[in-house]
Amino acid sequence: MMLFRRALKPLPLRRFATNSVQGKPVSKTNKFKLTKTRLALGTLFVSGTVYYNTSDTGHELLRHIFLTSKRIGVVTVATARCFYNYKRVLKSDYDSEEERNEALSRCHKKCALVTLNALQTNGGVFIKLGQHIGAMTYLLPAEWTETMVPLQDQCPESTMEEIKELFHQDLKTSIDEKFIEFDPKPIGVASLAQVHIAKLRENGQKVAVKCQHPSLKEFVPVDVMLTQTVFNLMDIVFPEYPLTWLGDELQSSIFVELDFTKEARNSIDTQTYFSQYRKETALRIPDVVSAKKRILIMEYVSGHRLDDLKYLDDNNISRAEVSACLSHIFNNMIFTPNVGLHCDPHGGNLAIRALPNRSYLSANPHNFEIILFDHGLYRFPTTQTRRYYAKFWLALLDHDQEKVKLYAKRFANITDEQFPLFAAAITGRSIEAALNYDISKPRSSQEIKEMASGMVKGTLFSDLMNILSRIPRIVLLILKTNDLTRNLDECLQNPLGPERSFLIMTQYCARTVYNEACEAINNQYKRWSLCWMWQEFKAWLEYESRKNQLLLYDIALWWKHKLV
Repeated sequence: MMLFRRALKPLPLRRFATNSVQGKPVSKTNKFKLTKTRLALGTLFVSGTVYYNTSDTGHELLRHIFLTSKRIGVVTVATARCFYNYKRVLKSDYDSEEERNEALSRCHKKCALVTLNALQTNGGVFIKLGQHIGAMTYLLPAEWTETMVPLQDQCPESTMEEIKELFHQDLKTSIDEKFIEFDPKPIGVASLAQVHIAKLRENGQKVAVKCQHPSLKEFVPVDVMLTQTVFNLMDIVFPEYPLTWLGDELQSSIFVELDFTKEARNSIDTQTYFSQYRKETALRIPDVVSAKKRILIMEYVSGHRLDDLKYLDDNNISRAEVSACLSHIFNNMIFTPNVGLHCDPHGGNLAIRALPNRSYLSANPHNFEIILFDHGLYRFPTTQTRRYYAKFWLALLDHDQEKVKLYAKRFANITDEQFPLFAAAITGRSIEAALNYDISKPRSSQEIKEMASGMVKGTLFSDLMNILSRIPRIVLLILKTNDLTRNLDECLQNPLGPERSFLIMTQYCARTVYNEACEAINNQYKRWSLCWMWQEFKAWLEYESRKNQLLLYDIALWWKHKLV
């Protein structure tokens, strides 16, 4: 018993308070230093606790640090998992090329799912990034683009309390003071904003109220930095797959899209310009009622999705007409100098509605109108870029490969070695079909299958990424618009096929080249001189010859459709 008492007897602390180096007892000076350190830490802890519980600023600061750390953690874990999976697959040895392609395809799918989960968890800008990836159907592997499809329609919704606070902060008023009705359930939720139906108190007008997600203000700078960091890391770890251009584009566009006053300006300018082209485009852009940086109030115009084929058929709307109008809208934007280009024409930003009582003498003779939303992302290509792009397509139509290569180099910095793959990417065709482009031959299901499988074979994917990293950003956005409109055209199942859309585009190309020729003649010769008239006649004759060539293609296409 005595033995246990001795064992339990408290031992002097002095025996354990030794100098770490010499094993000597702690001096009074060291004791004083330890006491000061403990006192400082204790004071800091108590002060922090009091500050957190009594100060809104302190509470918000710590909350922001916690949530930011959480977002960084989500991205870090997802990035590490993807890097590990790709490194493992790319470094492994395989018995055959087919086995390697299958392993890479599985890796694409696995990493796409990991990325999707991370994007959905963080929301906001990350949803926008996922939508951008999903839209690149002709440039990225199908495993990635198909996995990102849910992000088009499944975006996080801001609460009504957050929307009310947004009105107080930005408009210095309440929703009840501004509207007599305000539907708390949004009719659409996107990555950056959501739209509510309301009625203005001042005149009872039914409007669509676009409200930016309040959380974006807090996290956008961090999110943009994170995405840029991830792409830079990818460039280091996988130099054969350069994707920094994707991060650069997101960084340059996101802050513009978040300013709704710029969107309002683009909307008004586009509405004014296209008012003279309603016959060709059937375009309707809702009127802007008012605009603040985070709140945009517009005329409410309802419609159905463009790919709602049942709605089109039930209302006797011609799919070929809709496709033609779409081609006129976006080719007019691409090729007309000083006109802004809408760079985000995916299915969610376009709608269609029937006009059963339309008049053939009205500005819009069609029995429908196409509604274009979301004018936040616009770009203005230089006139020279538009002209090179037009000449590229005309050379492709003429099967003049030397000129095609020349203009690909001028407007997109493409080398001769990169040209075959670039031609395939820009036309949405296989390399063989792109190099021997024939507008009378639409893409077959076999060709589509070969293109999809080709993205995981050999170095095709890495070669394409290298090409995209060289292309000017404005050209990338033109190609993105080209891809999105081509995808919409295929969703419409246009009976005249994509050839009809291509013919419309080449009409704009021909006009662009003709206008350039006229401008050069006016600068070089005195107006109404013999030389001026002769050069004008030659330019006009060349333009008319091109128009007749396209007309013959169009007639042949029409007869082909009638005989099927």
